[in-house]
Amino acid sequence: MATSSLGMQGFIARLNMTQLAAPVLILMILAMMVLPLPAFVLDVLFTFNIAISVLVLLVAVNTRKTLDFSVFPTVLLVTTLLRLSLNVASTRIVMLQGHTGPDAAGKVIEAFGHFLVGGNFAVGIVVFMILVVINFVVITKGAGRVAEVSARFTLDAMPGKQMAIDADLNAGLIGEEDARKRRTDISREAEFFGSMDGASKFVRGDAVAGIVIMLLNVVGGLVVGVVQHDMELAVAAKNYTLLTIGDGLVAQIPGLIISIAAGMVVTRVSDDRDIGQQVMGQMFKNGKAIAVTAAIVGFLGLIPGMPNLVFLMLASLLGWFAWNLIEKEKKIVETPVQVAAAPVQESMEATWSDVAPLDVLGLEVGYRLIPLVDKSQDGELLRRIRGIRKKFAQEVGFLVSPVHIRDNLELKPNAYRILLKGVEVGVGEAYAGQYLAINPGRVAGTLSGTATKDPAFGLPAIWIDASQRDQAQAYGYTVVDASTVVATHLNHLILTHASELLGRQEVQQLLEHLGKEIPKLVEDLVPKILPLGTLQKVLQGLLDEGVHIRDMRTIIETVADHATRTQNADDLTTQVRNALGRAIVQQIFPGSGEMQVMSLDPTLERLLAQAVAGGSENTSFEPGLADTLVRETVLAAQRQEALGLPAVLLVPASLRLLLSRFLRRTVPLLKVLAHNEVPETRIIKVTSIIGGKT
Repeated sequence: MATSSLGMQGFIARLNMTQLAAPVLILMILAMMVLPLPAFVLDVLFTFNIAISVLVLLVAVNTRKTLDFSVFPTVLLVTTLLRLSLNVASTRIVMLQGHTGPDAAGKVIEAFGHFLVGGNFAVGIVVFMILVVINFVVITKGAGRVAEVSARFTLDAMPGKQMAIDADLNAGLIGEEDARKRRTDISREAEFFGSMDGASKFVRGDAVAGIVIMLLNVVGGLVVGVVQHDMELAVAAKNYTLLTIGDGLVAQIPGLIISIAAGMVVTRVSDDRDIGQQVMGQMFKNGKAIAVTAAIVGFLGLIPGMPNLVFLMLASLLGWFAWNLIEKEKKIVETPVQVAAAPVQESMEATWSDVAPLDVLGLEVGYRLIPLVDKSQDGELLRRIRGIRKKFAQEVGFLVSPVHIRDNLELKPNAYRILLKGVEVGVGEAYAGQYLAINPGRVAGTLSGTATKDPAFGLPAIWIDASQRDQAQAYGYTVVDASTVVATHLNHLILTHASELLGRQEVQQLLEHLGKEIPKLVEDLVPKILPLGTLQKVLQGLLDEGVHIRDMRTIIETVADHATRTQNADDLTTQVRNALGRAIVQQIFPGSGEMQVMSLDPTLERLLAQAVAGGSENTSFEPGLADTLVRETVLAAQRQEALGLPAVLLVPASLRLLLSRFLRRTVPLLKVLAHNEVPETRIIKVTSIIGGKT
């Protein structure tokens, strides 16, 4: 017996009270519908219902983001069930004890039936019906409609939001954990508005049930009072009607409060401030608007027959408030910064220190974009650039030079340009404080703003104000801020010019880093067998075709195996590609599914093989053959992209390097693979034949 007692105590100790709260509350609500309750317990429960409704309203008012109160649909259901169970319990006691007097169902119902409506049941019925109409027709119906539309727009905007998350992840602006959390928040937001759409039906049903319960209580009370207790009709009507009205009001007022909370939750826009701060910051911040309002109210107060004193008092109060706001705005004046004149110095002879080395990577911004890159102002773009360099090093395999940022007064205020070794490789415009809504191809509506193009990929886009951000996401646009626009453009250009960023210094640093793991292999290869410049050309040849060089161990081992037979960088690059074939294919076709590629017609393939049979490094094609090859490759690549497939051309090993260089300018996204680079385990499916009509 002692062992059993200890086991029970251990079981109770392991129970979490918060886990028991929900099922116990539901069981209590169901019990109230079945078991008779004394009047005092009803008073306690009615008071608890009012307190819960006020608490829900205050939490909704102080919620900053919709998902901060994601449990609200469940709370809505539970509070509705609580009110209905209280209606059932109070109806039972009204029918059983209503003949004894107005306090038969407890002091709370008596107070609502006498104090709030003055003991006049006709007034009580009117007040009750007005509250029901306000709750059912105005607040609940409007909140339900907003939740329904928000749920649909949230679902429509999910692809665009997912694309924005993927873009930030690919650019290195966020980590995998942050991306997973943001994707979860998007799903939760859609589920929340869908649940609110359904939960609003509970409140509407509660309003209808309140009307039906009131009618049944009045009719049932008259029957019980007159038939069973031999009461006069007038006395029975007064007693039971007042009790019914009190019961209805004590249920409808908390229901109205809960409905108002629901409306506030679904109609608010996510912000870092609560509703009170938003209202004060947006409605009572414009002194001119308040001054005009004061003038209009004062004019109305001068009209004969109007309540002049009330209007003039309110106009004076508004005028005083507007005057204070305008005076505060006048005091906020930016003090100009006094720049001391530079001391005049005697001219000095030119020295070698005047020859400044060029920055490998540079970013110049107009003066309005300086806050994005200012450390003192916690510029967001600086953090994003650090993330880009880190992600590039992890994925591509080497660390690019730091990005040197400076302001350029010769640029437009919102313009920026990206330099590679002093030469402009990219230019664009960004507007701090605004958002770029990028059209991914399918959007549900149009936006007002400044039309432009995404500087990184050339997609149509619009610069919009922050107030339009949620609307743009609902329409399906991919919405990013100014820092993300510049960072994405910079990341795209770094990937595009990766081979130019890999200089001899970077190769030497890469070998020193690799030498910590395989020092003997690195020492034997460079410079004993292969010059550093030749290894640099091999790595640049890989980067030119988008092949990552993370697997430096395989690259070094392959080069070491073949460097004794050839020092030609192209031949060594071909051997390295063969060794990296599995990684190259995996980079283009993730997973283990079939590879859907383009191929050459045998006739065209034979003609090209004859053209390169001479072995000359400067092989040229006959003009007609070259034109056919380019034209049909472009068409085939477009068909691949339309199917959502990468544009990959599979050719014999002898043609791979020549075709890759020849077609790279015409079809930049084309990848040319050799047959011997494809692992034997991968299944190949040819989707297009190039040169079938040749």
